[in-house]
Amino acid sequence: MAVPANAFLYLTEHGNVVVQGEPLVTGFAVAPPFDRAALEAALRADQAGLTAFPEFVRGCWEAGVVWYEVDLLARTCTYHGADGASYREDYPAVTLPG
Repeated sequence: MAVPANAFLYLTEHGNVVVQGEPLVTGFAVAPPFDRAALEAALRADQAGLTAFPEFVRGCWEAGVVWYEVDLLARTCTYHGADGASYREDYPAVTLPG
């Protein structure tokens, strides 16, 4: 996801899809510095159900995240700042009942 543009690119074996949301910024904007603590706070709030997706994306931007990549096979999400800093979150496998 390109965070400031609020744009998603899904790469799948069945074809690639782009989804364009409402941009967070337009024109020129200074990318905030990467702030891992602020990012983790936004992640935990979202995981606890305290924010909806638009607020989570805004929190990522305010924490200096300019893009993030989800790897469903590796069960990771890596958040990247404009300065090259990054943070990777690992997720456990989920077993569905039945």
